[in-house]
Amino acid sequence: MKSKATGHIATAAAYAIFGLNIIFCKDIADSDVISPIALFSVRAIGAAVLFWLISLFVPREKVPPADLLRIAAASFIGFFITQYTFLEGMTMVTTIDAAVLGTLGPIFTMIFAFFFLKEPITFKKASGVALSFAGVLFLIFNSVHSGGASSSTVGGILLLLFNSLSFALYLALFRPLIERYSVITFMKWIFLFALLMSLPFSAKGLLAVDFASIPSSLALEIGYLVFFATFVAYFLIPIGQKHLRPTLVSLYAYLQPVIAAAVSIAYGLDTLSWQKIVATILIVVGVILVSFSRAASSASASTSGGDLRV
Repeated sequence: MKSKATGHIATAAAYAIFGLNIIFCKDIADSDVISPIALFSVRAIGAAVLFWLISLFVPREKVPPADLLRIAAASFIGFFITQYTFLEGMTMVTTIDAAVLGTLGPIFTMIFAFFFLKEPITFKKASGVALSFAGVLFLIFNSVHSGGASSSTVGGILLLLFNSLSFALYLALFRPLIERYSVITFMKWIFLFALLMSLPFSAKGLLAVDFASIPSSLALEIGYLVFFATFVAYFLIPIGQKHLRPTLVSLYAYLQPVIAAAVSIAYGLDTLSWQKIVATILIVVGVILVSFSRAASSASASTSGGDLRV
């Protein structure tokens, strides 16, 4: 139970950070001070430097070439594709459409986990995902939505749909790999590979950015993205993945619109209403249902030597 609590705390904290990340990413995207792919590289540079520096002070783990290839694949699917499609897609969709598309992640994860990890789709788990999904949609359609594109393009919708699919695939495919290594070892390689993948596409854009002229408010938001939404959040996510099933980890994504609504209320951009309270209750109850659904069937446990038990 202690390890499960650790997983819940780490995952909840990460997705709370992501909640603010959505607001800041949209603000930065609308400012046009830096291109989406260049912003991704800035995040990858910052996180890679921090993880490699910390790795100098912890026991070194040897990663065989075969696992390095697997980590490179994880970086491509779970970070390069996921982050790029999100940052690029956010410039082409309305805020409300982005929020609605973001609700599909846990559903995709549940399906992928069923096929790749043999994680059973129990009635309790499906009910929990459905309840949280309903709560998020109820929250989205009862909140004030400002900013964003004037209308969503097909390209933007497809990018954010691909964003949800790729991160769901990452959560379902790479849990066994994540469990083999410490968070520091895994993430230092993840971000190094992500940086190497992005530089050929972002080098020109990075050189064109006049960092000295970026307004201080935007500079602080970029700093938040690099340190909290990249380094801290992606330090916490693998901890959650080690202790919780993929579907439950992904379900915490439903915290993001709750955080966004809370920030809007705090700044007077939105108001607290009974609809938001009901939506939040639905989301929390859904997470609890998934948490207490059958942790792992005998089939899923035997598939990974019992690694999927929580």
